[in-house]
Amino acid sequence: MKRVLLVTAGLFMLAAACKPPKLDVYERNLEVPGHDWSYDYKPSFEVKLEPEDTAWLYNIYVNVRHSAAYPYSNLWVLIGTQYPGDSLPSSQRVELPLAEPSGKWLGTGIDDIYEHRVPIQQHAIFSKPGVYKISFEQNMRQNPLPNVMNVGLRIEKAGKRP
Repeated sequence: MKRVLLVTAGLFMLAAACKPPKLDVYERNLEVPGHDWSYDYKPSFEVKLEPEDTAWLYNIYVNVRHSAAYPYSNLWVLIGTQYPGDSLPSSQRVELPLAEPSGKWLGTGIDDIYEHRVPIQQHAIFSKPGVYKISFEQNMRQNPLPNVMNVGLRIEKAGKRP
């Protein structure tokens, strides 16, 4: 009995000494209301980085899930990024290719649903700790944009900073 108590106490002390996990992978996908992405819907994501997370490089992706009825071979988005301590986000227009010129979808598909993980930045540096806010706004001529089911953000650790 005494041995069980010692082992249990040791495990509790070990668990209490552990730090929260570092950012290895962040991934979150949000459903587009009615699967029609309007200009008004701007999915937003908050990523909190600790001081030790700034020592790494990261790859950043936009996740897109759509039906086969999506009418275009690409998707233009405005990516807003608000850095820790900044009051206004910066914005960048990015094209996300979704199909080959032949019309074949680039993503993976099951039945008539296709998923894409499109890289938007490789070896990105998050230079200061804090909360980063990243948002996406569809920037196509058609509004609302039909047959877009989900939009998401993926950030994965790519290696140690030089």
